[in-house]
Amino acid sequence: QVQLVESGGGLVQPGESLTLSCAVSENIFNFNAMGWYRQAPGKQRELVADINVGGTTNYADSVKDRFTIFRDNAKNTVDLQMNSLKSEDTGVYYCFSRILRRHYWGQGTQVSVSS
Repeated sequence: QVQLVESGGGLVQPGESLTLSCAVSENIFNFNAMGWYRQAPGKQRELVADINVGGTTNYADSVKDRFTIFRDNAKNTVDLQMNSLKSEDTGVYYCFSRILRRHYWGQGTQVSVSS
């Protein structure tokens, strides 16, 4: 059973930075892609960023130039560096991994951006 464990969420002020980390129980190259979704209160879950097995990254328009996704092959982790955070970035962030059409999910970590 694939396990993903997120860490790094918290409460920050607008303009500050935060890094989320996702540790996966298997070699990350076993997956076609890994990344992060988020869900804000009252909204649908949306893709924030992902990275495929070849290293190609993809970002939601709302986070481009502020967030960076990267992986540590030795540690089997996928991290999300979030800069210049805004109140609209508030939500629960979920790490995922995908093999073909099957997704595996972490338990989620709360990110709150408020002054």
